[in-house]
Formats: sequence, C-alpha cells, structure tokens
Amino acid sequence: MNVLIVSGIWPPDVGGPASHAPEVAEFLLGRGHSVEVVTTADAPPEPREYPVRWASRDHRAGVRHLMAASLIRERARKNDVVYSTGMLGRTALGCATARRPFVAKLTQDPAFERALRRGRFSGDPVEFQSSGQARLLRAARDRELQRAAHVVCPSGFLAGFVRGWGIPEQRISVLPNPTPPLPELPAPAPHDRPLLAFAGRMTAPKALGVALAAVAQVPEVDLELAGDGDERAALEARSRELGLDGRVRFLGSLSRDEVLTLFRRADAALLSSAWENFPHTLVEALAVGTPAIATSVGGVPEIVTDGENGLLVAPGDSAALAAAIRRFLADPGLRARLARAAAPSAERFSPQRIYGQLEQILERAAA
Repeated sequence: MNVLIVSGIWPPDVGGPASHAPEVAEFLLGRGHSVEVVTTADAPPEPREYPVRWASRDHRAGVRHLMAASLIRERARKNDVVYSTGMLGRTALGCATARRPFVAKLTQDPAFERALRRGRFSGDPVEFQSSGQARLLRAARDRELQRAAHVVCPSGFLAGFVRGWGIPEQRISVLPNPTPPLPELPAPAPHDRPLLAFAGRMTAPKALGVALAAVAQVPEVDLELAGDGDERAALEARSRELGLDGRVRFLGSLSRDEVLTLFRRADAALLSSAWENFPHTLVEALAVGTPAIATSVGGVPEIVTDGENGLLVAPGDSAALAAAIRRFLADPGLRARLARAAAPSAERFSPQRIYGQLEQILERAAA
C-alpha cells in the first residue's frame, strides 16, 4: 500500500500532529508500506527515510493553501490512499481532483477551530454544536468530511459530534491517541514536598487559573508547568498575586522526553481544563506510572476512571480541585493504589494496537 500522510505541522513544530504523523509514517514503513508526507514548514524539514514535501509558510495564507492543495493533489495521484491529520479542506480538495480516497483524523471540530481563529465564536465546542453561528464554516466542514472514506476520532466524545454532522456510523472509528515511545527514564529523585505537574498549551480552555487557585488552597504542594501559550504571562502574574512564588514553577517548552521525565518525577498530573477532547498528556502521565487529578470534561473520563487511576472533579471549581488534591495527599494508600494502576491502565493505548487498527482502516479505504 502506498500512503500519503498530510499534516499541517511537522518537527521541529510542537503539537500533537507533529508527533503523531511521524509515528504513523514510521509504523507503516516498518509494516512494509510505502510512505510520503506533505506538510507546511518554515524551512526545509530534516531528511527522513521517506520523502517529506512541504509548502512554505512564507506565503500569505491564501497562496499557501492553494500551494498545499496542489501539492496534495500531485502526490495523491502517486498513492493509493491519503491519511490527513490536518489541512482538512486542502486534503478534501486535492483528493477530489486526484480521485483518491482519504481518511481524516480529527482532533477537534474543524468548524469550531476555524470559528475561534476568526473570532466568530468564543464558547466551547459543546456550545458550538447547538449555536446558530458560523453556518458557512459548518457547511464547509460537513462537505469536506462527507468526501472522506473514513473519519477517525480519538474519543467517543468527538465521535458523537461527528455523527451529528451526518457522517454515517460505519464511516467513523474511535482510535485513541497512543502512548508515546518511552525512553529509559531516570528514577525519580526524592523531593521534600509533594509535586503536581502540568504539560500543554497555556490557553484559555486549559483554565490554569483554576489550577493556581486550587494549589493556593493546599500550601503543602508544589506545581510545575511545562509549555507556553498566550495565557502564560497572565498566569505568571496571577501566580505572584496568589503568593505562589517558589511553589509554582513555569518551565517553558520542553521536549517530549523532558515532559515524560517531569511526569515520572511528579506525584500526580494536574489538568484543570474547562473542556477537552482527548488530552494526550494524561496518557503520557499514566504511561510512566503517574496518576491524574483532572476535570471530568470531554474525553477525559475515557482516559481517567475516578478512584482507579486518578481523581475527577467538575470543571471550573477550584475548591473541588483543591479538595481532590488534599484527599490524594492525605491518603497514602489511595496514592499508592492509583499509582499502581496508572501504567497498566495505559496499556490499551499501545501504539501497536492503535496503529494496527489504523492500518486496517487505510487498507479498506485504499481498496
């Protein structure tokens, strides 16, 4: 099988698709398939075992989009099937003109993401589904996905949205994001104070102000945050206002191995999001044996089971989050039980299992 993988971002870019797309390429290559990639980039991507073709981001958006669609069309003609982890509209256009099937991997509602970027909507994806806003963006999304041979979602939460957009059940699959390749991690160094860890984009949906307010109510715990984003400066200021200097540390952007090391060192991963689809950082934390304290939103309950591999609370409630942290710290038996269950609970997200199912979906689409 000859597979073209389309991704809007690619290493050294940071983000889920920039990690996922190379992993899929390497898996398929290892299974004897032919692979090539189309992406956008600021500079020529580093050479790989397979071709990585790119459209330069130096061009303005409209020109760049047309260049990417043209490149997808050209390369799709040389392949049996296209796997799109981004640039959905350009993939749909390129594959339609090349007369090639494509499988779409969604991480979020594309119309919702476009509406946010363009300032057309300011709520969460659940509210967006029932709002009457951004009708043209919704119609474009539906047309693009109706052309897909199959739609892959990381969570049942998102798959429920896709059914509501008129995509037939038999063309939808739930495939969680797999556990990352685990490096040999150093044994956690002893620390005097309990440590919580967060990794991800510091944006409004992560509601990290709730996390800071909760930590302020539990003076015996520290928090380390890896990542960057448009909320970081405000969060650092809020941390100072709450008197958390020394207890809350902003680490900036870290590599995946550094994030895994951070989670391995922490007593629990902390996620205070107002909404989520399928937060991969929770899978990473569980994979290295660290339980989670998180808000029960979106696809989070598909990863964390309350009382088994972590604790779940309602979103937007710093007092409830603080109570869960105190409960976790006050009960050594609970901490030990959740930690023992963490890594085994992530085994269902193994790359061999997840990517093996994806391979079957691509083969069916190619046929």
